[in-house]
This record gives sequence, structure tokens and C-alpha cells, in this order.
Amino acid sequence: MALKMDVAALNRFLETEFAQVAGEFTVEAVEEMAVTVRLNVGERHLRPGGTVSGPTMFALADVSVYLAILAMIGPKALAVTTGCSMDFMRKPAAATDLIGQCRLLKLGRVLAVGDVLIYSEGLAQPVARASMTYSIPPER
Repeated sequence: MALKMDVAALNRFLETEFAQVAGEFTVEAVEEMAVTVRLNVGERHLRPGGTVSGPTMFALADVSVYLAILAMIGPKALAVTTGCSMDFMRKPAAATDLIGQCRLLKLGRVLAVGDVLIYSEGLAQPVARASMTYSIPPER
């Protein structure tokens, strides 16, 4: 299956379709069934103690799987999360960007399943892992 959206197209899609998070996420790499997404960490992402919050890490995982799906099927804005399991494994480095490395495990007509490893920039071990299931809208 060939890519339908590259790095530039996915970043434009975020800017135009999700202006509310413009500047928070940057697609850094795209390949078949995989993306790498950066969360540009700011003060609003931090919890007391200066570390990135759990809900922020969830957002990175969710956006990463969403973008991996769009890279493969094209700009279908109505694909939605239907399931998530997330493990928080270690504390992220204080106030550093997070990197989500996503790979799609299954991409069917109506469901997609992806795994995301989240890294704190500068740390070799992942700080979180997520498994996400998405529903893809039917073709009309």
C-alpha cells in the first residue's frame, strides 16, 4: 500500500483541520504504516514538578496513530479513536519535547490498530507505550 500523504501534507492537514493544536505537533517522518511525531512541549503540557502530564502523552499517542492512518488512506478527518491502552513507564525529562514513534499493526477497511512508543528527547528508553484502535469512516 502506497503513502497518500507525506510529511508536508500531514503538517498542512494539522494546521488547517486542527488549528486548535497548531504548533503543538510536528510530523518529522513518514513511511509506509509508520510516522514519527514531535510534541513541542510548552508550559501548558507540564504538571507540578515540571514533567509532561499523562493527558499530554495520551494526546501525542492519539495524534500519532491518527496521522499514521491518514498517511495511508488520505485526509479523512472523521476517523475516530475507539480504544486505547496506555502504559506510563518512566518519568519524562523535565520540559523536553516528546517523540512519538508509531507503527500501524493493522489497517483494514473499517478498523486500524497502532502502537506508539513515546520518548522524552535525550532519553534512550521510552517513557510510555500506547496501543490504539481507530474506526475509519466508510466510503460514500
